[in-house]
Amino acid sequence: MKPPPPAELLDRVRALPAGAPLLARLGGPEGVYLVGGAVRDLLLGGQPYDLDLVVKGDAAGLARRLGGEHVVHDRFGTSTASIGGFSYDIARARTETYARPGALPDVAPAALDEDLRRRDFTVNAIAIALGGPASGEISAAPRALDDLEHRRLRVLHDASFSDDPTRLLRLARYHSRLGFGIEPGTRDLVRAAVRDGALQTVTGPRIGAELRLLAREPDPVAALGSLRELGLDRAIDPRFELDDPELARRALALLPNDARPDRIALAVAARRVPPAELSRLLDALAFEAGDRDAIVAAASRAEDLSRSLREATRPSEIAQAASGSGPELVALAGALGPAGAARDWLTRLRHVELEIDGRDLIDHGVSEGPAVGRGLRAALAAKLDERASGREAELAAALKAAEGHG
Repeated sequence: MKPPPPAELLDRVRALPAGAPLLARLGGPEGVYLVGGAVRDLLLGGQPYDLDLVVKGDAAGLARRLGGEHVVHDRFGTSTASIGGFSYDIARARTETYARPGALPDVAPAALDEDLRRRDFTVNAIAIALGGPASGEISAAPRALDDLEHRRLRVLHDASFSDDPTRLLRLARYHSRLGFGIEPGTRDLVRAAVRDGALQTVTGPRIGAELRLLAREPDPVAALGSLRELGLDRAIDPRFELDDPELARRALALLPNDARPDRIALAVAARRVPPAELSRLLDALAFEAGDRDAIVAAASRAEDLSRSLREATRPSEIAQAASGSGPELVALAGALGPAGAARDWLTRLRHVELEIDGRDLIDHGVSEGPAVGRGLRAALAAKLDERASGREAELAAALKAAEGHG
């Protein structure tokens, strides 16, 4: 790939939403580079939002000079600067060495070309100078521009996956998102890493962080499909695999905007893992409790809920069957058969609310306790089934049930 002339490339950076405020604050110093996925996407004609910088010098000093808020991360000598609603990750050019496979790296200052060669894939090992006489010029690792032109993913050295096995999951993510092919030698290295148990050398939270990023891709089904294609799903757990992508897509088609596609995709992939074991696995992968519980519920309860929804004939019965369920569980249950009932609950029934509450029943002489709940449930069922419309009708249905006559 022949890159655009430096002036044109710098204009492309300036045209990015996060590019103009960055260049205005930088003021053209030497030794600052835009690097990584943003450069890759920019050269492909995209409009990257998140910008990563490499500096020949003090990353924290550059963050301070940019102004705004900044945070220094001591472990790797990196910083994050926030300017005008945009966030920039800043790192000093460095080399990395690994004390053992899967360990976090030890870092040391280095030249830009060494920094590029320590990255995950060649297409991410490209930098654009943002200041000085070389402003707008490209620096790239060997074969990086050629691999980008041919839409090819290649690691930079044979020990890449043993040094940092989380790159395996990143490979699956880029493979699905970019649609790039995987260079044959890199695919051979993937097979060897899976065979040798490379992922077992990495802590659960690091694997979980990459798995969550992968599942939150715009097309989580394709992303988990890439994981399966590379044999990485069963490396996480032998029973974890997205073996029914069409089921996942049917569930996603039912999912409302306030629900989470990543939870659906992970739940479909985890259906063969027993609930207690799945809960422990997600804990080991450092999933937040809400995500864990939603995934476990959808993976383990969808078939039972599907049967209940198929048997429901009235709106109140659908609502009763789905009571206490999250939208991901109901969507997956609907994808197993009763799509109409699931859609009705997801789009309409779960939003129906009474105009009355427990205080209204107590004010009409109902004693506090189970009778209040029984009355409200009866009123809601009547409203769902269109047997009660308006406050007075709801109250009448609730009082009748609370008094033991409904």
